[in-house]
Parts: sequence; structure tokens; C-alpha cells
Amino acid sequence: MCGIVGLFSKSPSIENHLGELLARMLIEMTERGPDSTGVAVYRDRAPGSMTKITLLSRDGEFDWQGMNDEVSRVFPGSGSLKSAENHAVVTIDAPASRFREWVAGEHPELYINSTGTSMEIYKEKGLPSDVVDRFGVSAMQGTHALGHTRMATESRVTTEHSHPFSTGEDLCLVHNGSLSNHNRLREFLVKQGLDFYTDNDSEVAAGYLTWRLREGMSLDEALQAALLDLDGFYTFAIGTRDGFAVLRDPIACKPAVMAETGDWVAMASEYRAIAVLPGADQAECWEPEPATVYSWSH
Repeated sequence: MCGIVGLFSKSPSIENHLGELLARMLIEMTERGPDSTGVAVYRDRAPGSMTKITLLSRDGEFDWQGMNDEVSRVFPGSGSLKSAENHAVVTIDAPASRFREWVAGEHPELYINSTGTSMEIYKEKGLPSDVVDRFGVSAMQGTHALGHTRMATESRVTTEHSHPFSTGEDLCLVHNGSLSNHNRLREFLVKQGLDFYTDNDSEVAAGYLTWRLREGMSLDEALQAALLDLDGFYTFAIGTRDGFAVLRDPIACKPAVMAETGDWVAMASEYRAIAVLPGADQAECWEPEPATVYSWSH
């Protein structure tokens, strides 16, 4: 099962209401994934060479004010840490790799959801309506976003196992389906320098794309290569700093629908999630073809 939604803004009016529209789409996917909900929102790009990081407290409550003071001391020039329950976003004047090393040594109770310049990831166990309320998703503005509602079939129901998964700067993936060769592929990617924090096959798919991009491929080329290297059935929605892409496996047994107007592009596991968008009745709608890459960018 699982439900996927994606929304790409082509106009300021959609950017101003991106979170509100994404929340509506996710709630429509409740029956496809009642175990957990997650969103990746691209907004508020970090200035200059600074890095934006989304943190998750594995233990629930956390002293974010104390963390803010520590970050300011260890990483001078960092922005103020902004918390939302067990999540927080901080902008630092340092590479993400240095921050990861520091967190691993000083705060192993924290999990890094995402790094980059624009992306923020919020995910938690629970129904979509509860999760979007907890993190104030409806009030978020942004350029594009992905969402996922999960029905756990192959790994535990935990916050860390929830989608989206991010394994590279501003790169995330949500997945409906199942990979059959993820264990062997994980072993190969670890040898290439990738780190994994769960046994979820979707994290491996995200890591595979990160590796291909590091090797110099474009996103479209990486997705074409995935058709040869990833065994199983899947619908992927992938977020990048500037846009998003959709790919279904060559059999395409997992449902997906796409739609486009002059103001937005959207995809979802079922049309009901697209029907809540303004102008949906006038949109061009289609079912994405198997083994075909669809992508949009700003």
C-alpha cells in the first residue's frame, strides 16, 4: 500500500499555500498508510554557503534551547535553531559532514532527517491529519514538496523508518512498493561510502540515487540506471533542490496518477488526492507510463 503525493508550484499563489494544499493531499491518502506520515518541503533557502539541517529527537522531548546554545558555540555564525516538538531546523556555517560527526559524538540520541540548503523533512508515527497538525504543515510556504503515508509491511513502525528518506544534499525519496535486492545493494553502497540508518528498502533506493549523482550522472540518467539496477516493483517520487521527478518500474503495478495546470504539477497514488487542488477539474491528467522518467524543475 502506502500513499505518495507530490506538488510542484508554478506560480506564487501556489507557493503561498503549498503546505495547506499538501496537507489536504496527504489526508486523502490516510487509508493507504495509517502507520506514519512524512513530508519534505523545499523552502527558505539558506544564504550563501550555509547548510540547513533537520534534526529529529529519537527520545521525544529534547532540550532544543540547550542545543541551540551548543550549536552557536561549536559552529560560530550559525542561525537560530527553530524547533517543532521533536524536530528542529538549524542553519550552520559549516559542511553537513562536520555537523554529522559532531552529532554522532555528542548527541547520538538525535537523528538527522535531512541536510542541504532548502529541504526540511518532518515525519512521525500517526495519521496524516495528526502529523500535519503537530508540525504546522498547513502554514508552510515553499516551492515544492513531497509527502508519504506509510503502511509498514517490511520494517518496523518507527519514526526513523518513515518516509521521506534523504541520503544526499536536498535529495529525498518516497516509495510505494518493494525492492527485492536492497540488502545486496546496501552492501555495495556502503563500500562506496554511503551511510544507512535503517533496514528500510526505500532508504537504499535513495542512497543509490545519491551514489549515481556523486558519480556525475544527472537525475534523469540516475533514474534510467535505476531501471536496470533496482529489482522489484515501485513508484518513486524524488525531490531535489530545484524540482521533483517520478518513476515507475517496468511493470508499473503500483498505482499513480499525474496532473498539470498553469499553476502546478502534482502526482499521487490516487486521483482523490489531486482532486482537492484548485483547478483540478481543468487539469491535464494522465497515468505515468512504466519505466519513464517525468521531471520538472525551476
